[in-house]
Amino acid sequence: MTSAPTKTRREQILDTAAELFAARGFHGVSVSELGAACGISGPALYKHFPSKDAMLAEMLVSISQELLREGRARVKAASGTAAAIEALIDWHVDFALRDRALIVVQERDWQSLPHEAREQVRTLQRKYVDLWAAQLRDRNPALALDTARAMAHGVFGLINSTPHNRVLPEESTRAVLTKMARAALAE
Repeated sequence: MTSAPTKTRREQILDTAAELFAARGFHGVSVSELGAACGISGPALYKHFPSKDAMLAEMLVSISQELLREGRARVKAASGTAAAIEALIDWHVDFALRDRALIVVQERDWQSLPHEAREQVRTLQRKYVDLWAAQLRDRNPALALDTARAMAHGVFGLINSTPHNRVLPEESTRAVLTKMARAALAE
């Protein structure tokens, strides 16, 4: 059994920041509180990030990059279109269960992102939507691009509702989300 790779201090700070921002909002967390939660002084955070805004930008840009990179890898490794769609569903459900805090931060604190980071996240997210849309259109060439994009967004909304639903254990939630995503994308 292999263990998960050890996170860098920078990644640990981003994880802690995401949890705090999800719980109290980006503007509801001071640098001092963030430092204390990380076991360092607030000013010591500036050794890792130039500002609190930079933390928010890095966490949302990096997760958008990861979604796209891993989504592409899973599509490439798939044995066909149906397998690619399954792989994308599995990947997005994994993300939603693992990174609930980032979903909340994205929803709530989007407007707090610096302009350049907001544009970068938008571009990455469009590419991720288009990755899904391309697979849906490969399965059904008669499907209009806008419809395929709308279907992808709908499934994201379904899966990204995870942070707001803690009724079921994780594996049961995984099964329900996967089944519902498959049904939403079925023709």
